[in-house]
Amino acid sequence: MSQTILTRRQMLAASGCSFGQLALTGLLQKPVSAASTNPLTPRQPHITPRAKRIIFLFMQGGPSHVDSFDYKPILEKRDGETLPFDDARVIANTGKRGSQQLLKKPLWNFRQYGESGRWVSDLFPETARHSDKLCLVHSMHTEGVAHGPATLFLHCGSTNFVRPSMGAWINYGLGSENENLPGFVSICPSPGNGGARNYGSAFLPPVFQGTTMGTAGGPAADARIRDLVNGRLSRRQQLRQFELLRSLNNSQLPADSGDAELEAVINSFELAWRMQSHAPDILDLSRETPATQALYGINEKPTDDFGRQCLMARRLSEAGVRFIQVTYGDGTPNPAWDQHSNLPKHADHARRVDKPIAGLLEDLNQRGLLEDTIVWWGAEFGRTPYAQNRGTGRDHNPNGFTVWLAGGGLKQGFAYGSTDDFGHVAVKNKMHMHDLHATLLHQLGIDHRRLTYRYSGRDFRLTDVHGEVAHGLFS
Repeated sequence: MSQTILTRRQMLAASGCSFGQLALTGLLQKPVSAASTNPLTPRQPHITPRAKRIIFLFMQGGPSHVDSFDYKPILEKRDGETLPFDDARVIANTGKRGSQQLLKKPLWNFRQYGESGRWVSDLFPETARHSDKLCLVHSMHTEGVAHGPATLFLHCGSTNFVRPSMGAWINYGLGSENENLPGFVSICPSPGNGGARNYGSAFLPPVFQGTTMGTAGGPAADARIRDLVNGRLSRRQQLRQFELLRSLNNSQLPADSGDAELEAVINSFELAWRMQSHAPDILDLSRETPATQALYGINEKPTDDFGRQCLMARRLSEAGVRFIQVTYGDGTPNPAWDQHSNLPKHADHARRVDKPIAGLLEDLNQRGLLEDTIVWWGAEFGRTPYAQNRGTGRDHNPNGFTVWLAGGGLKQGFAYGSTDDFGHVAVKNKMHMHDLHATLLHQLGIDHRRLTYRYSGRDFRLTDVHGEVAHGLFS
């Protein structure tokens, strides 16, 4: 009778220990530098940090800034006029500049809020109540006219080359504050427009990639870390199996000194095991009071889904996760906020996210977490101040748009930079996406020029060879 001899790798791959999204296959393919220690062990920052973590609220598709946070009275005065504009899509397709476009006024009224007097439209009345907490960046510009390239640039700093995502870079640079949880979690990410690359680690060791929960368009109530629970084996059986594997692998380490692959797998199994004990409690929203759940709009029809995502983000941030992305999207080729021909649809999306976002800001503030947590609201680009094809929507606009930030040592009730009178092009204190990445890393204590990884003969970084820190945003 023939015997089958299992290799160490085969034993690991066949084991019953659940692995979540820690990518066993990838870990067996790529080494981890300095693997003698846990790669997620907290690391010393380059500079004194003002923030410990980021919650990124990704509004997939591109909300219209001139209908939400960037008030342009001239659009009301000159609504319906035809003027020449350098339209990004027209230039990309034909090279033609100065195409004739029909100005379109905002569909929602703007009002001033708070002591700061920031202008916010009726599209986001709940968020507007927190305007004195917001740092509005009106001068954003980026690369990529289409959703795919622009979304990749937002997440990875590149429109086409496979690069690590921002969350992976932060995970690599700082490690995790909680040894029982991953350092980077992406809640309900979209499968399109870059898909897994938007939370991937690329050439960084796979242990730094994002752990996903659910998918865009799916119910947030069902969003869980995949394969976290092993239904085939009892807890005791898994523990015995885990201890056996750990013993066998540790016995190999002296003989295989410097075996980064083996040590990466050991580290990942240990994290996966710890997550089984701790992550379910963190993700159990029933532990929150009815008042807190109501604050996020949970159990209310329009806001339940995104409210659950935002509350999970707060719980994960409180537990020590470094980078949490919350995606509002629908998983379709044309993302949720992408209103080319039906701009009034923005109201439906705003109703679903406005109260949960306001709830998140209030909850973080009440718990003292906003001081060292950055909330980042934004998208891959904005939209044009004129009607697309003279119709009822707006086209993509990478040349000028708005994001807002809150917490983490950033100025409150503050507006930085500006677009031109029409909201078309960033003109004052221009903030490129590379600059935004550099600024956010700075607040976490990371010098973006020093956060590098050597791959294929050169040092790579999130900001490539670009990026300037916007010190004018800091309080």
